[in-house]
Amino acid sequence: MAAGKELTPSEYIQEHLTFFSEPVAGGGGFWTLNIDSIVTSLLLGIIGIGFIWWVARGATSGVPSKRQAFVEVLIEFVDEQAKAIFLHGDRNRFVSPAALTVFVWVVLMNAMDLVPIDWLATPLHWLGLPAWRPVPTADVNTTFALSISVLVLSLYFAIAVKGVGGWIHEMFCAPFGSKPLLWPANFLFNCVEYISKTLSHSMRLFGNLYAGEILFLLLWMWAATGVVGAIFGFFLGLGWAIFHILIVLLQAYIFMMLTIVYISMAHEHH
Repeated sequence: MAAGKELTPSEYIQEHLTFFSEPVAGGGGFWTLNIDSIVTSLLLGIIGIGFIWWVARGATSGVPSKRQAFVEVLIEFVDEQAKAIFLHGDRNRFVSPAALTVFVWVVLMNAMDLVPIDWLATPLHWLGLPAWRPVPTADVNTTFALSISVLVLSLYFAIAVKGVGGWIHEMFCAPFGSKPLLWPANFLFNCVEYISKTLSHSMRLFGNLYAGEILFLLLWMWAATGVVGAIFGFFLGLGWAIFHILIVLLQAYIFMMLTIVYISMAHEHH
């Protein structure tokens, strides 16, 4: 809660659901950057990549350290998932590294939900920042950016594998057949498929993390009401945080798996 301010419950929630935004080139609405989501996601990406690079740089062929063993288990786990789904060539060239990047990055962004928001918001208020939302995946712009990136990769691999002509032929001739009368239906079906996959990929992650963010705000707000509220808020918050760890990992796993599935589907011929 902002220092020196007594907020009502609705004001407290509204304050912590406000983005630190900056309009682009004097615009607004769609043309607005959520600086908090961008900065937090970039920092977490650097931390995740930096940690794995640091461990890999010091890896040995002998008895591994705990850090090395953890990273090896993580890489092996992700690679096994890619191996089971991607059957169209060398998965180690792109698919497994991309899946590892997605999983680690989304886990770190999701895990920001476990940090009490006032621990971050209050110091930032002291620095003069009016608002800061620390969970990038509770911002639909972040999850859409991720899912659109996967869509672009899917289109790239579909064209790279089948050629421009093969991809266009598939767009107009599958799945209902190649008769000219069916071309509009095939094209519309494929467009809907691409759009629906991107929407569901994004909204599933956003919805779960946004709901978790709201629940944490309610619990932290209760903890600020007094000694009894603080005790109940602490234990309820602890219980929800333990359960939320499952959501953090599960949603990152689902996002990673769908990324592998969509890239694999792009390699298939119809």
